[in-house]
Amino acid sequence: MSEKTVVVALGHKALGATLPEQKQATKAAAKAIADLVEDGAHVVISHSNGPQVGMIHTAMNEFGKAHPDYTFAPMSVCSAMSQGYIGYDLQNAIRAELISRGIYKPVATILTQVVIDPYDEAFGEPEKIIGRILTSEEAEAEEDKGNFVTQVGNGEYRRILAAPKPQKIVELETIRTLADAGQVVIAAGGGGIPVMEQGIDLHGASAIIEKDFASELLAEELNADTLLILTSVEKVSLNKDTDKETYLDTVSVADARKYIDENQFTAGSMLPKIEAAVAFAEKGNGHRTIITDIAHAKDGYKEKAGTIIK
Repeated sequence: MSEKTVVVALGHKALGATLPEQKQATKAAAKAIADLVEDGAHVVISHSNGPQVGMIHTAMNEFGKAHPDYTFAPMSVCSAMSQGYIGYDLQNAIRAELISRGIYKPVATILTQVVIDPYDEAFGEPEKIIGRILTSEEAEAEEDKGNFVTQVGNGEYRRILAAPKPQKIVELETIRTLADAGQVVIAAGGGGIPVMEQGIDLHGASAIIEKDFASELLAEELNADTLLILTSVEKVSLNKDTDKETYLDTVSVADARKYIDENQFTAGSMLPKIEAAVAFAEKGNGHRTIITDIAHAKDGYKEKAGTIIK
C-alpha cells in the first residue's frame, strides 16, 4: 500500500458531451479512480468541462434573450455551474464504486476559484471557442460589447475567449485539508473559475483557464508524486497521423522539451498536456507525469502503459 498523492486530470472523453453520456462516462472514470484508491493513493481529481460549459453558456444566453427580465450569465458563473453538475455525477459515481469494493471513503467536490493575471498576454490572443454559431449581425453586436469572435464558416461566427495561465488556487487549503484527511477530492474543474483579485474581492473573468495547466498547479501545490493525465489516447505519439508515427514510452524532460520545440504536438490539444507534464516533472525529485487513457489508467500508474515523463 502506497501513501502517495495522485492528481488525476480527466479529459472530456472521460465525461461525455451530454447529460446521459456524462452519467455513463463517469462510471468508467470512477473505476479508474477506485483502482488508485484501492492501491492506497491519496487521490485528487481535476476535470475538463469543454462541452458542458459551452452547453451552459448557450442555454443561459438563449434564455436571457427569450426572457429580458433575466440577466445573461457571465462565463465565471457558467464555469461554476459546470463544476457543480460534473462534480455531482462524478462524486456519486466514485462513491458507489468505492462502496461496491468495500471502501468507505468520503468524496467531496470543491467549488474552486483560480486567480489569473489581468495582464496575461492570452487576453490579446483569445483562442477558446464557446457558444453557438452567430450571424454576422450577432457577431458585430458581440464585438460592440468588447467580446471577440472568429469566423467558422461562410457568414458564420462564434465567440472566442482567452485562456490565461493559472496563478493561484484560492481554495487550496480546503483541498489540502480534505486530501490529508483521506478523502477523495474533486477540484479545479474546467481549470477552475477564473477570477481576478481586486483588493479583498474576487471578480469573475471572461476567460477559460487551460485545464491541464490548472491540474499541474494543483499537483505542484499539493506536493503530489504523480500527475496522471487521462485523455483519448493510450500513448503520446510523434509524427502523428503519418506513416512515420511512433509512440512514446518513458521520456525525459529534456527530450519532451525537444519535441515541443519541433512542433510535434497540436496546440490546444496534446501540446498543453505535454507542457503541463514537463512543468510538473521538473519541479521536484520523484515527480512524474503519466499520459494515457481511462482504460489504461491503472497500468499507466504502475508504468506498464502510457507515456511517462520524468
